[in-house]
Amino acid sequence: MNRTKNELSPAQGEEFLHVLKARFEKNKNRHKEIEWVEVQAKLEVNSEKLWSLHEMEVTGGEPDVIGQHGKTGEYIFYDCSAESPKGRRSLCYDRQALDSRKEFKPADSAIDMAAAMGIELLTEEQYRDLQKLGKFDTKTSSWIETPPEIRKLGGAIFCDRRYDTVFVYHNGAESYYAARGFRGCLMV
Repeated sequence: MNRTKNELSPAQGEEFLHVLKARFEKNKNRHKEIEWVEVQAKLEVNSEKLWSLHEMEVTGGEPDVIGQHGKTGEYIFYDCSAESPKGRRSLCYDRQALDSRKEFKPADSAIDMAAAMGIELLTEEQYRDLQKLGKFDTKTSSWIETPPEIRKLGGAIFCDRRYDTVFVYHNGAESYYAARGFRGCLMV
């Protein structure tokens, strides 16, 4: 059988489903009304989405189900690692910002990396919803989807949690820091 680039082997898929199931069962507070067997059934017929979740995992995101979309019935996965995923740090915001750097360019941008993984950056609302499920980014920060009017002016926004409060900040989109990454969202 020929697999596409964005697909796990059957053995990898089975092994990764065990990882997701263990995390799902350990963190029931994130998805009280959802049954794993239903989530697994959706994942088993969406090999590209399972691959995307695996990309979230191997970059340190610890993806988990945080809810179900009311209209589409899709399961919503967010990166639930305590800190911004390690494999997705030191990135500027987008391609335009990356191209604008003359020297000391980071390896990639958050938007490009998310697209390559098949996921989207969290919005501010999604980031705040995530923070209702625990304490995330207490030592790091995460780029979030930036409104076009801010991006047009050269800026980008990021969030973190300090003093038991979620803060939204701004920075030049071309900036990057070892403690700033991005968190993703995937609908399955």
